[in-house]
Amino acid sequence: MTLLLAQNAHHLKLSQLFIYLIGSLGGLLFGFDTGIISGASPLIESDFHLPVGKTSLVTSSVLIGSAVGAVCIGSLSNRYGRKKLLQFSAILFLIGSGCSMFAVGFVSLVSARLLLGFAVGAASALTPAYLVELADTKHRGSLVTLFQLMIAFGFLLAYCANIGLLNVDWLGLHSWRWMLGSALIPSLLLLLGSLILPESPRYLVKEGHPELARHVLRTLRANTGEDPDAELRMMIKFNHRKKGNRRTLFKIGLPALLVAVGLMFFQQFIGINAVLYFLPQIFIKAFKFSTSSSIWISVGVGVVNLISTVIAYRIIDDYNRNSLLIMGSIVVAVTLTLLAGMNYLFSISAIVVPTLILIVIYIVGYDLSWGPLAWVMINEIMPFRMRGVGASIASATNWICDFIVSQSLLTLIALSGNNICGPFAIYAIMAFLSIYFVIKWVPETRGRSLEQIETGLIHNFHQKKSTVKSTSK
Repeated sequence: MTLLLAQNAHHLKLSQLFIYLIGSLGGLLFGFDTGIISGASPLIESDFHLPVGKTSLVTSSVLIGSAVGAVCIGSLSNRYGRKKLLQFSAILFLIGSGCSMFAVGFVSLVSARLLLGFAVGAASALTPAYLVELADTKHRGSLVTLFQLMIAFGFLLAYCANIGLLNVDWLGLHSWRWMLGSALIPSLLLLLGSLILPESPRYLVKEGHPELARHVLRTLRANTGEDPDAELRMMIKFNHRKKGNRRTLFKIGLPALLVAVGLMFFQQFIGINAVLYFLPQIFIKAFKFSTSSSIWISVGVGVVNLISTVIAYRIIDDYNRNSLLIMGSIVVAVTLTLLAGMNYLFSISAIVVPTLILIVIYIVGYDLSWGPLAWVMINEIMPFRMRGVGASIASATNWICDFIVSQSLLTLIALSGNNICGPFAIYAIMAFLSIYFVIKWVPETRGRSLEQIETGLIHNFHQKKSTVKSTSK
């Protein structure tokens, strides 16, 4: 009997792990599809004889499509559920990857990358919201950090695929086609896995299926110490309470939406994706490294990115969210300030090693704070009925800012005389500003259920409303 119970408990743990891993695969595709182009773009440029402007558009088309996908998916996920939209995103990943692999020219490749970007944007809005609603209160931070962990793993896989497929010419297809086509494998895994994923219990309650929600909760809360029936009663209570005026709902959720947009703004404008996307070009243009050496450096940084995200996964639930954000901002601000100062004051040849060390410290500081926590918190602070739309607006903000930062980096380096001091100084200023933003505006969410966080929003709204009325009298 004891052995049987242990086997059943082990089966439940595997079920939970499977659900969370498959649910976070959208993050892997997010990282893979945005990272793979770094190795493929020089080959595409040569194959299609593209000018620099068109090559840049091939790279950035995913970011444009992602912003559109993130905006469009929000209201649809509230209407059709997280699970169905994840399946839809997986299908778009498959179509976009296949069309990218077999593109016949510039227009067809950009069109395929735009479609792929739509899928990436949809996944960036859907996946964290889905994981937030599945996770128990104690482990919500670490489970949603799986999304960021998968992004980091996706970037590393993309860098490795770029190296492994560099000189591959199978079936008469050039190596860049195999690079872009390799995304078909994780896309298929996401599609097959999403077919058996459970729907969000909060969505099931909203749609009038409390018994199905109870079944999902009992599976997910096994061995967590939390009472799924009590959680279900709270969901039902909130579902009845929130049948109110949409204008009131928007007023209650607006402060949360503004904070979510601010989190995504600073997550990008402290410069992380400029470094990850263009690290090879930074070392080629600023430090005169060879292409192969620069790609190998990017692989090493990808390993550091993955390891530090694993550490974040292990510790994120042990510390307050705001404390980690402030710590990360300080590390990022100091390292960027030192990078900008050193590259302005000293000759490039004398500071290659210190620059690389500081970039690694910068990435670790980011990965332990802003990288995972921004995705966690934009979904934690949004009221349920606004979560789909709110997360999509915040995700779209992320992609728009990502586009601006990534498109401006090489120009800023050129304006600084092929020196990275200019862009790094700008990112350092943004990192210092982010400290004030967190202290002034970002609420602490650790250790509170989603319903408790929403209750706090409602309480603050009515408190401010009462204050306004008493002042007017």
